[in-house]
Amino acid sequence: MRPAARTPTALACATLVAAVLTGCGDDDARNEPSDASRTGSAGPSVPAAVEELRVSGVATELETPWGLAPLVGGGLFVGSRDSGDILLSPPGGGQPEVVGSVDGVRAEGESGLLGLALGPGDDTLYAFRTGPEENGVVAMSWDGTRLGEPEEVVSGIPGGATYHQGGGLAVGPDRMLYVSTGDNGVPEDAQDPDSLSGKVLRYTLGGEPAPDNPSGTAVHSLGHRNVEGLVFDPEGRLWAAEFGQNAFDELNLVQAGANYGWPAVEGTGGGEEYVDPAVVWTTEEASPSGIAWWDGSLWVAALRGETLWEVPFAGAVAERPGEGEDGDRTGADLLEDPVAHLVGRYGRIRNVVATADTTMLWLATSNTDGRGEPAAEDDQLFALAR
Repeated sequence: MRPAARTPTALACATLVAAVLTGCGDDDARNEPSDASRTGSAGPSVPAAVEELRVSGVATELETPWGLAPLVGGGLFVGSRDSGDILLSPPGGGQPEVVGSVDGVRAEGESGLLGLALGPGDDTLYAFRTGPEENGVVAMSWDGTRLGEPEEVVSGIPGGATYHQGGGLAVGPDRMLYVSTGDNGVPEDAQDPDSLSGKVLRYTLGGEPAPDNPSGTAVHSLGHRNVEGLVFDPEGRLWAAEFGQNAFDELNLVQAGANYGWPAVEGTGGGEEYVDPAVVWTTEEASPSGIAWWDGSLWVAALRGETLWEVPFAGAVAERPGEGEDGDRTGADLLEDPVAHLVGRYGRIRNVVATADTTMLWLATSNTDGRGEPAAEDDQLFALAR
């Protein structure tokens, strides 16, 4: 029997420690009608003990931060959705300063300057930008002081909608560029193999479709509604944080050639034709955006849920999907039930990423994005450690 998708078992909030660290939803289109099957279950039950996180403020009064990309040796690139500016928070923390910009982004709702990712060697920064009619990915050289002029490496991604723009970026251990796209407000395009909407795409670092993609095109996987976060675990598995519609949000293990069901399915229960999510949340608990791997767990930033979700691995990280007791291809057999941290403490949480040396997490809030209730110091950047 196939294991069910993991669901939250705790809404316990992590205790904050005032010490300084050492070392360096949402989705307004949720109510559109859909014929998607809505199966699965999610919801909190008995609170569990949570190992406390130590939290330190790094920067305040940021303008709609979205993409985060950590540098080897410390430092963090922070992208601003609205202005298109890219800022650098220096090693050891500090108020970020502008080091580059992507001009002409269409900033509205879930559009603008979205995901960031560094290439091998930290000499190239990739950025996902949206436009009036189409979206793309630009590359900028990094000389240690300033970013170079943006050069488009990926184009032709359908755009123009206010919501469902995706925008997740990750450079894999195979030295390929992975790009997540939303359905751009046209759900059926997620199932169209000839459309770049509602997909995870895979390119060379120069922007050509990866030659070994099973589709023969840039499409790596299909059937996604709106993936905003991508991350690789230490064994090279790709995980995606995905917005559902009205019922369930998802954590998916992304596999080449797989179909994740949207718009036919939301949550679990897609049968053999579709791959079920490894974890499901209700939309009230999650609205997941950024995702990170750190300290033996996946960490998912929740906007509407105003929570940082930890999804621990159940056993050896080196296990492959299907090696668990029931041979599950979804990856649920690799994971324990999600645990909630920082519930309601900082409002909407947009993104989370591990430092390059994996000693801590960076976390960015998203209260100035037009959907939150910003406090005087929002938006903010924090550093987290055990």
